Amino acid sequence: MPKIKCTVWDLDDTLWDGVLLEGDRASPRPAVVETIRELDRRGVLHAVASRNVPELARSHLAEHGLADYFCALEIGWGAKSESVRRIAAALNIGLDTIAFVDNDDLELAEVAAACPEVRAYPADLAAGLASLPEFQPDHQTAESRDRRSRYQAEQGRTAARQEFPGTSAEFLASLDLVMTVLPATDDDLVRAHELTVRTNQLNTTGLTFDEDTLRKLTRSPGHEVLVARLADRFGHYGTVGLAVTRLTATDAELQLLLMSCRVMSRGVGTVLLHHVMDRALRRNRRPLAWFAPTPVNRVMLVTLRFAGFEPLEERGDRMLLGYAPGRPLPPPPPHVSLITGGTS
Repeated sequence: MPKIKCTVWDLDDTLWDGVLLEGDRASPRPAVVETIRELDRRGVLHAVASRNVPELARSHLAEHGLADYFCALEIGWGAKSESVRRIAAALNIGLDTIAFVDNDDLELAEVAAACPEVRAYPADLAAGLASLPEFQPDHQTAESRDRRSRYQAEQGRTAARQEFPGTSAEFLASLDLVMTVLPATDDDLVRAHELTVRTNQLNTTGLTFDEDTLRKLTRSPGHEVLVARLADRFGHYGTVGLAVTRLTATDAELQLLLMSCRVMSRGVGTVLLHHVMDRALRRNRRPLAWFAPTPVNRVMLVTLRFAGFEPLEERGDRMLLGYAPGRPLPPPPPHVSLITGGTS
């Protein structure tokens, strides 16, 4: 059973004591608030599914300093199960990674019947949720602890794009995108492994590396492992890219280049590729790159070809491409600034 990624909370007589529409002062329950804060520190998201007047409930959450903890608010009079489905869709997570907490047995039963994948908990268990194994992530990293702010930043981007009057290219330019490329450290290995497993479309070879293998590669003088992080005026995307290169005296052989599919529309994949190529050329190594076709990754072959890589040979289902010696390096996309650290 997967770990919980988001806890969906009822409000009246669950998160707080009392019912807003009945004029109660409705003070938040301290133990529940501490549960929310502890799960947030672990990278578990929070959302609301409440039968209430939206403006009244939002105002009450803000009054008690709780509004920022929630990435999605479903406040109204429809079925709670539909609210939970909309939350899952908005956060792009599976129903089997959602917990639902409510004081009403009928609401719990309705959600359980309509969404059997969702794990439902009565409100009197709320204070102890953090002690349950399903609420304890396998790994806790600085990046996972920042999950809420990344979701909220993405919501800000989405809203801004809907209101932006110009073209997609103009909107990208307005984001002030900054990519930071760094040598991978031990703190990056969990996310780097996750990227190799989850990223399919923007992946040159489909190779997966476990954490131990990545750790060995970061310590190998014959290899280089780089991670790429992305930020814009709304906040951080986290670690979105990975490049694994085998180094020889004459060549820099790119064994894996990938970029998280969630930043596909930002057009940033070529920035990492450009940096890897530039780094190789400045060290008098010829950039080489392996490509292994999958049903969904042809865009990465197109990216390599546009960057100047030409096919050299095929080995089984893999193709080795090389960058022509003496060829000028194509310029990186102008809408992304690049910062490097320890990679010069």
